[in-house]
Amino acid sequence: MKKSYLLLAVLAFNGVVHAEENPYMPEAKLKGAKDVATWNIGAGFTKKLLHANLEWVNPYGIAYAKVGAFLNDDNEPGAQIGFRYPYYLTGTDKNGYYLGLYAGHLDSKNYGGKQKGNLGVGTDLAFVWLNSDRISTFSVGAGVRDKIEDGNGNTVKKVEPVFQISYTLSFGL
Repeated sequence: MKKSYLLLAVLAFNGVVHAEENPYMPEAKLKGAKDVATWNIGAGFTKKLLHANLEWVNPYGIAYAKVGAFLNDDNEPGAQIGFRYPYYLTGTDKNGYYLGLYAGHLDSKNYGGKQKGNLGVGTDLAFVWLNSDRISTFSVGAGVRDKIEDGNGNTVKKVEPVFQISYTLSFGL
């Protein structure tokens, strides 16, 4: 019985030791970016969403949150969150191509006399100009938005792909 407890303890701690040596962790490509502000605030335009944004620069990439309003009849509120990983840096500051994932409101449509925001998820390819003063990002994304139902539960709009183009400009805090 004592031997089985010893074996169980060795196997449990073996898993803990290997957790620190995970070969599948992404490379921290922004680790040397000490002169870049960690927190940045700015504004931008994503498809029809005019927004303020908050960006967090960390060693693995840039996480962001966007909050704003759609530029249509009722100015429906919308928000997105996402993360961009530096795929290929061009060598100047930390400029380069970043691959990203995002989720949130992808568009706002008028169905049955009411404005409705469509939730969805997607991926994007962005070019980021990143230095000690600012972050400027231009991205092209493709996502899938959720279906829309009317008040009776009937499907008004099916799940469909959505493309978005975005530009944001942020300055360090």
